[in-house]
Amino acid sequence: MAASLGEFDLIARYFTRPPRRAVLGVGDDCALLDIPPGWQLAVSTDMLVEGRHFLPGADPFKLGHKALAVNLSDLAAMGAQPLAFTLALALPAADAAWLAGFSAGLFALADAHDIELVGGDTTKGPLNVCITVMGLVRPGLALRRGGACAGDELWVSGTPGDARLALGHRLGEWTLPGDTLAALGARMDQPTPRVSLGLGLRGIASSAIDVSDGLLGDLGHVLEASGVGALLHADAIPSSAALAAQPETRRRACQLAGGDDYELLFTAPPGRHADVVAAAEAAGTPVAAIGHITATAGLTLLDAHGLLIAQHFTAFDHFRTP
Repeated sequence: MAASLGEFDLIARYFTRPPRRAVLGVGDDCALLDIPPGWQLAVSTDMLVEGRHFLPGADPFKLGHKALAVNLSDLAAMGAQPLAFTLALALPAADAAWLAGFSAGLFALADAHDIELVGGDTTKGPLNVCITVMGLVRPGLALRRGGACAGDELWVSGTPGDARLALGHRLGEWTLPGDTLAALGARMDQPTPRVSLGLGLRGIASSAIDVSDGLLGDLGHVLEASGVGALLHADAIPSSAALAAQPETRRRACQLAGGDDYELLFTAPPGRHADVVAAAEAAGTPVAAIGHITATAGLTLLDAHGLLIAQHFTAFDHFRTP
């Protein structure tokens, strides 16, 4: 059955749905989208490669979810309302069971965020999933990396580090009990894109980025784009119960350099503190203030006692990190 699936059969069976908002969706040379007057189009692309971004043999339903989630996270970081996406998929074989699971996971998350698949491409090759998302944002309201100002508070959502803790177990770096691994595995395999929070922070946050390659590495992008520095209280970063139970060096490494969290790291003027809290409550997403922005370039990392942390942390790099 799987071997008889051709490219166009595959697309028709697993990835073609009637267009909802698109003028023209899957099935033509291009999709056609109407952009409402007074809006800008936010566009982002993320690629997931087997063995690099996910482990071989990953559950296809969870992979379908994650492939779209990491892209929705980029829209969240910009404060953009999800609109549409395309999918480019390379497969070793057209396996019907795998495709059914993958498309189910993909569309379950797509429906939850009212975003529709409007096109893409398929081919035979090493397993590779590439999604391009499009979203809408009002001019001047997009959250960007370059808006942080001296004195701004530094915030993060959720509990960064959980995904890296789960990965460490799977790689044999440490061992976690079964119930803990089940909870953390969901954080790694099916991250929650913070779209509602991103939308709520429009007009409040001065800058934002999603935490994909490690909190410190992604914070560095904000500091560089904004021409500022930061003072970060490492032990103020919220921890899940599982992460709090780990040795201090492991906990900090997971939180500060782990990546794959897809939480939002953002800044806001101190006078908007209550507005940030209200936006987070409305989005149902916990947030915590973990430092502030400084006029002097560079990052100062302090522990709970106000002492400098000497431990070295390296962010994920797609070409350098093993």
